[in-house]
Amino acid sequence: MKKKTIKKNKSRFHYPKQVVLGVIDAGLVMLIAGICFVAWIYYSATPAASQLAERKISETSVLYDRSGEYALYKLYGEENRKIVSHSEIPDVVRNATIATEDANFYRHIGVDPLAILRAIKINFQNNGVRQGASTITQQLARSAFLTSERTMKRKFLEAVFALKIERHYSKDDILDQYLNQVPYGSNAYGIETASRTYFDKAAKDLTLDEAAFLAALPKAPSYYSPYSTHRGELAYRQKKILERISELELASQEDVTNALAVDTFSKVKPLVSPIIAPHFVFFVLEQLEKKYGKEFLQTGGLKIYTTLDYELQKMGEDVVARGAEKNIARGATNAALVAVNPKDGEILAMIGSKDFYNKAIDGEVNIATTLQQPGSSFKPFAYATAFEKGYQPETKILDAPTNFGPDGSGRNYVPRNYDGKFHGLLSMREALAQSLNIPAIKTLYLAGIDSTIELAHRLGITTLNDRNRYGLSLVIGGGDVKLVDMVSAFSVFANDGVRNPSHSVIKIVDSKEKTIEQAEYNPIRVLDVQIARKIDSILSDNKARTPIFGPRSPLILADGRPVAAKTGTTQEFRDAWTVGFTPQIAVGVWAGNNDNRPMKAGSDGVFVAAPIWNEFMTKALANQPRETFIAYDTYQQNNDPTKIAENGSSSQDVRMKITYYNNKTGKKISEERAKKTDPKKVDKRVEYIIVNDPSIIPPKNSVSVAMPSPTDPMYKNWTMQP
Repeated sequence: MKKKTIKKNKSRFHYPKQVVLGVIDAGLVMLIAGICFVAWIYYSATPAASQLAERKISETSVLYDRSGEYALYKLYGEENRKIVSHSEIPDVVRNATIATEDANFYRHIGVDPLAILRAIKINFQNNGVRQGASTITQQLARSAFLTSERTMKRKFLEAVFALKIERHYSKDDILDQYLNQVPYGSNAYGIETASRTYFDKAAKDLTLDEAAFLAALPKAPSYYSPYSTHRGELAYRQKKILERISELELASQEDVTNALAVDTFSKVKPLVSPIIAPHFVFFVLEQLEKKYGKEFLQTGGLKIYTTLDYELQKMGEDVVARGAEKNIARGATNAALVAVNPKDGEILAMIGSKDFYNKAIDGEVNIATTLQQPGSSFKPFAYATAFEKGYQPETKILDAPTNFGPDGSGRNYVPRNYDGKFHGLLSMREALAQSLNIPAIKTLYLAGIDSTIELAHRLGITTLNDRNRYGLSLVIGGGDVKLVDMVSAFSVFANDGVRNPSHSVIKIVDSKEKTIEQAEYNPIRVLDVQIARKIDSILSDNKARTPIFGPRSPLILADGRPVAAKTGTTQEFRDAWTVGFTPQIAVGVWAGNNDNRPMKAGSDGVFVAAPIWNEFMTKALANQPRETFIAYDTYQQNNDPTKIAENGSSSQDVRMKITYYNNKTGKKISEERAKKTDPKKVDKRVEYIIVNDPSIIPPKNSVSVAMPSPTDPMYKNWTMQP
């Protein structure tokens, strides 16, 4: 019985056992085949590691102006690299690099399985590539033998090359080659060139804070460049590297603490490499680096033809420098300018400060691309939105004291005009041309904040994305924008409502003259042609703005050429703007202080920014044909501004009631007596009475005025008197 049981059990497990053994055999065969394949790749299908020193030298890429005649900037390859020996590279540099790029460098065999697993976990948790796992050896292998394409094949070969390199070279040799190869930005390749470029010293003399500073750059040299606008991000990355050095015990805590206390930026020398239009160049490089990657740009031998007009750029630099110097008396130390062609969106000139190399004013910061409040230069967007909703330049709006209710601070928002006066009933044309605050805020209320932001985005504003942050003060500059965006958006008005997105590159070709990129022009209608023409008409109406700006302000050109312009001034005179255009060019100017210090009282955009704008426009258009704005179609009865707008707002009949009082006695006097009395002794009070009953024929002295819907809480406040 016992023997039968044993025989039966054998019979039951015989076939499954054979299957398992077969699978194991197949697995072993596949494993052996895989090992053989890797071995073949290792020994036969890839170059010897000794070829690392014989690799192809990188080619220089060059940025040109639009004509191709002027080289703006050269991105050097091997030509701008000085190889240094092991003894000339200090330990602080090695340790900072290891802490930044590869903490297990001296322990792995060329690839780091733990780092790979950690990267996979982090990337999986974040649903995207957030962390890489390439060792220093892999990065060196990639740079020497491979392209930067992100494929499994490239990653596999990168690992194979890394294993070869690790067998052929010592760790110190690998690290030395890496530090002599890596790009640090500003045409500095290798640690020696980087040290001399940024700190004017040999690499062997670098301190710990300087070593961490340089170790922060290779990840994104253009972005983290100390000469770009991302100094804060660079400082933060340097701090994290120093903390990582301490964590890995690569330096004493005392040394790290001392390094953290040093202002490394104060030691960075001005960029002295040959460069034309530096703010524009770094603007272009930052965009291209995001698109193509730093290695391709730095080693590809590219010819990059930009949109920059060399003559306009040099003219702009001169005008901005002289204008900014004049503004010092008003407490403004800096200025910036951007010029765009509305017909194709090409950036013709970009001056980010009066002097790129002036550290006292943070001249390397590109004001054209940083966030600034636009003041009243934002108002055209609100009026354009109101026109989309049925209002017209001829629509009357009431400039009177108005309580708009609690603002973000909980206090009632009762704004005032710049001149401290109230101008009564006037047209939207007059209100925008004279840049009156209360009518602009009312227009924004009627147009809607969300709708106005949406229109601004359509026209080219890239900021103002958190809409819950903005209230009615948005229309007088309560949101941050970029000068380059403002000029691009105003270009839409200049181009009959058609947007050509601003761009900075015309064409890129490689070393074999093969076209890598060619600018595509895709004009998009984003604004009705009649609305664009209405804004053109208002902003070029010198008569309409004369009551505030005078008949001969810098907003008109001496030759009488039609030109549209809008100024802006922020609270406490921290920013001054002028943005204006003709059909063939749009130009924006900002003036103020990079540290946001207020200018002197009275430093309005018309006095501080407009003269710079006027001089540049005059010179830029000197030899250009005279182009005029096309008049808009005046509304017909079937397009009456008294119709109900999309948000329920409408135009209401309002009657003006004028009463005269004696200043001394306070007694009411007749109009006839008031005319005979010294005007200084007469107090004229105007009341606005809404004619609510539609059955009543409006009095002769009543006019149609833009109002909220009668059911709107703001309706009763629209005509508030002091």
